[in-house]
Amino acid sequence: MSEQPSRPRTTGKPHRRPKKDPVRFLAFEVLRAVDERDAYANLVLPPLLRKARASGDFDGRDAALATELVYGTLRRQGTYDEIVAACVDRPLREVDPPVLDVLSLGAHQLLGTRIPTHAAVSASVELARVVLGDGRAKFVNAVLRKVAQHDFDTWVEKIAPPYDDDPEDHLALVHSHPRWIVSALWDSLGGGRAGIEELLAADNERPEVTLVARPGRSTTDELLGEEAAVAGRWSPYAVRLTEGGEPGAIEAVRSGRAGVQDEGSQLVALALANAPLEGADAHWLDGCAGPGGKAALLAALAAERGAVLLASEKQPHRARLVAKALAGNPGPYQVVTADGTRPPWRPGSFDRVLMDVPCTGLGALRRRPEARWRRKTEDLDGFAPLQRGLLRTALESVRVGGVVGYATCSPHLAETRAVVADLLKQFPQTELVDARPLLPGVPALGDGPDIQLWPHVHGTDAMYLAIIRRTG
Repeated sequence: MSEQPSRPRTTGKPHRRPKKDPVRFLAFEVLRAVDERDAYANLVLPPLLRKARASGDFDGRDAALATELVYGTLRRQGTYDEIVAACVDRPLREVDPPVLDVLSLGAHQLLGTRIPTHAAVSASVELARVVLGDGRAKFVNAVLRKVAQHDFDTWVEKIAPPYDDDPEDHLALVHSHPRWIVSALWDSLGGGRAGIEELLAADNERPEVTLVARPGRSTTDELLGEEAAVAGRWSPYAVRLTEGGEPGAIEAVRSGRAGVQDEGSQLVALALANAPLEGADAHWLDGCAGPGGKAALLAALAAERGAVLLASEKQPHRARLVAKALAGNPGPYQVVTADGTRPPWRPGSFDRVLMDVPCTGLGALRRRPEARWRRKTEDLDGFAPLQRGLLRTALESVRVGGVVGYATCSPHLAETRAVVADLLKQFPQTELVDARPLLPGVPALGDGPDIQLWPHVHGTDAMYLAIIRRTG
């Protein structure tokens, strides 16, 4: 099947102008931004939705459909590509990216939603006429009619190897993750087939919006007054919005008294704050603070004890986000723009240090589904020196008797236990603290002494945390 160039019609009936569907056109715009500019959908989509709703083009149902089309397509992108590849007569690399985006949107409507087949095909063809032209719209129509011949499960049976022949490749196609990520997550999780299938499936579910009531500024009772709001599972400051919604419309969030923060992120900050200390507890450091969620919670907890938080962030624009998140904190704090591997503060200056290091983000694939297709195994080598450098700074910055929290939003062993093990060898006068008792009531935290949270177990991002005490 060949993709034909668009040609104007010169004979026959008058040519009908394509009708622009604002929902599908907006979804296509987001996919193009993700593909062309390496943008993240969770940053591109919200302002487009606000603009569409303000103009009167969208209502709540339209916004929900546009969101499902964008995130559903991105989550299943790899599998949809394989299905589309089975329906064309050329390598996908020879199909123009905008055409692939329209085909992926159509495939998701056919295979991942309850939209009727005829409606999914016709809406996709109409979108193709608007953004690609009539010739390519015919190509889209022909391909999607082939895609519509089977449901998702049947397609997977056709394109995926049997589990017994190649477990990782089978799971990669069934659950739409690159094979190397399936392998890495399985190594970190351990166990048999059931656990990894549950984890991969959880990565493809729409995460709830979780709020944090910042101590001294807001309360969970205030946030629980919002529509479809329920208490968090584990954090005493968490409130979940079970039906999504627009957090920016909540006054406490608008004013900064509360924020949007995954419950796993809250638990990391709480565990560090709960770690037992010997001696003073007056100076806290968040050494990699952008964009400010953990820093805001730590600053509020520090203020309750009369302690001061220093929040450091290397990137100026992220440092500004940190300052915005901390504005109005009930106690003193300071925000600095500094490179955490070359800090401006003196060694041994802090009682508690959090170092939530840059990483591959494999623990947040629910929220940034496109990241799974962008990340490569070689990215691990790029992050490794920075992660070790930042943990080295943290261990040098804490006083004897103080504690360091090393955190990542990735469960990959190369970014978690391997980093901690390397630095403990370099700093023999340190010890790992059992972090599990620091989060009372949270189950299934592993064998310790470190902590690994999981989406399918805890309903959080897959945050990792090791607590290290400086002993000499």
